[in-house]
Amino acid sequence: MNTTPPDSDSPQALRAGLVKQLRDQGAIRTDRVADVIGLVPRELFAPEAQLADAYDPKRAVVTKRDRDGLALSSVSAADVQAFMLEQANPQPGEKVLEIGSGGMNAAYLAELVGPDGTVTSIDIDPEVTDRARRLLAEAGYERVHVVTTDGEFGVPDRAPFDLIEVTVGVPDIPPAWLEQLTPGGRIVVPLRVRGLMRSFVLVREGDHLVSRGYELCGFVPMQGAGEQRERLVLLHDVPNEEVGLRLDNGDQVDVEALRAALSSPRQEVWSGVTVGGEEPIDDLDLWLAAALDGHARLTATVGARDKGLVASASPLDLATLVAGSTFAYRTVRAVDESRTRFELGAFGHGPAAAAAAAGLVKEIRSWDQDHRGGPGARIEVHPAGTPDDRLPAGRVVDKTHTRITISWPGKQP
Repeated sequence: MNTTPPDSDSPQALRAGLVKQLRDQGAIRTDRVADVIGLVPRELFAPEAQLADAYDPKRAVVTKRDRDGLALSSVSAADVQAFMLEQANPQPGEKVLEIGSGGMNAAYLAELVGPDGTVTSIDIDPEVTDRARRLLAEAGYERVHVVTTDGEFGVPDRAPFDLIEVTVGVPDIPPAWLEQLTPGGRIVVPLRVRGLMRSFVLVREGDHLVSRGYELCGFVPMQGAGEQRERLVLLHDVPNEEVGLRLDNGDQVDVEALRAALSSPRQEVWSGVTVGGEEPIDDLDLWLAAALDGHARLTATVGARDKGLVASASPLDLATLVAGSTFAYRTVRAVDESRTRFELGAFGHGPAAAAAAAGLVKEIRSWDQDHRGGPGARIEVHPAGTPDDRLPAGRVVDKTHTRITISWPGKQP
């Protein structure tokens, strides 16, 4: 018997190393998910990538781009696939629909549901489904049923499904998904709500869906009938110094007034709330998205930040309050020389800059006092037309097909 350990650069060794990394960072929480990620050969589903890149836990492998170079399809990073599998919790014998095909994730699902379960993987792009079908067959997963169709409508002739896992970013939950889901079934979906994307676990309760947790994520947007992309309006459009606002579908702002506001002196308001340098504040951004009227996301290039047009070292979009010709955005400042702790605050621009910044800071303090470290947001997805008196208290976000509510249970004493 050969007892020689595998070469450290071999696929087997890289898979073992990937599992350890994902366990250490918390993306893998169960042995079942660890086993399938350690079993399925990622390199077969990412032949475009170098072996090390295929096993980089945070690297997505883009498999198709549009004429402008934007990603249309990709093999998601392993850490994202792992936490979504943990969210989905596929059980042996279940019927699963995957919306957004690539092959890799479908192979994981096929292993988790076993020979008594079924996996249907769909995509609107025939090039994507042809590639997924070929790679799945080469890897020995012919039992995955791959269909070329618009994900907006699901696959009614193979329904009902116990689990629907969506691997593209979506702005809404189409009626077909709820209709094709078993009672108590789950949808795991990267859903954009007020400009923020989170991977939500949604469980069917009668005619609506209720969240059972969520994770920060980013995905290429859905194509087809359900496509609704964010808009970017530029407040400063000098090359390499662009500053803009990302707006969700239907949101309107006075662009010229906000351009003028950006060039006005800023007003600073600080909250007294501090966070560690490595401390996640994803829930703060979700809280601000729910709490603020006129919520948007401010984005700025490195050049704009270096020039001081936007006072933030972070490359990430910033939670922003827009009020007419005024806006204020979340920022931080170091409170110690080692730069390990930071105070949250807001910078405002425009005629009512101080008031806008103070309003944003008020909500930062509310989050800190009432919700920081708590259970997080509760999301419910109800059919469009549901009367207000049937919805829970909280922010109501009206979409094409649904009314999404965001409420915040308080921290336990």
